[in-house]
Amino acid sequence: MSTLAWIVTSGVLMSAIAMVGSVTLILKPATLDRLLLPLVSFAAGSMIGGAFFHMIPAAFEHNVNSLAIGIVVVAGFVTFFALEQFLHWHHCHRARSDCKQPLTYLILIGDGLHNFLGGLAIAGTFLIDIRLGIISWLAAAAHEVPQELADFGVLVHGGWSNSRALLFNFLSGLTFLAGGLLAYSLSFQIDVSWLIPFAAGNFLYIGASDLVPEVNKHSDLGVNLTNLLVFTLGLALVLVAKIAF
Repeated sequence: MSTLAWIVTSGVLMSAIAMVGSVTLILKPATLDRLLLPLVSFAAGSMIGGAFFHMIPAAFEHNVNSLAIGIVVVAGFVTFFALEQFLHWHHCHRARSDCKQPLTYLILIGDGLHNFLGGLAIAGTFLIDIRLGIISWLAAAAHEVPQELADFGVLVHGGWSNSRALLFNFLSGLTFLAGGLLAYSLSFQIDVSWLIPFAAGNFLYIGASDLVPEVNKHSDLGVNLTNLLVFTLGLALVLVAKIAF
């Protein structure tokens, strides 16, 4: 497939992940809680591993200025920090009524901006190397699954119908495709290789600031050990993919 086809396909598939929210309608709350924490742990490991094992090394391969790469990584980190600060929006990975979330529309706005920036950054990795793009997309998708489960639950709890919650979750996911198409169009005018360290900063913020705090202070030692093992599994799989490629 062409690079544009990869970007479009990845954008559509990322939007389709929003449909995973419907799983909350058939699972018992206790079962969902047991699944969410390992999913979040795995996503954290895969995103942090993706940043350190794939994106940052790729950035050094394409750019010789190490200080500039560090600045762009930090810029990617700060961008997502600012997004959450100004929108008062936080990824809550528990699809329960006690999630501390803003209004439902604010959730969708924040999610849409988040997906747009993610699409912009990940499309940049596809433009540099298809294999890097695939790994980056898989790590991002691992994060989207628990997020969409939680978002769907919060929207329904906020009074939305099931069909409306799924539709608007899907539409907010389409901004990922919009960001990818923008990156593709910009690639004819600017050096998009700088989107790789920017994406690394995004991944590090989401993994370390959003996801790890959700799973690292559980009162049950067994749950903590399970989360640690699944987190390590996420890191290991991304590292194995790097070595295999």
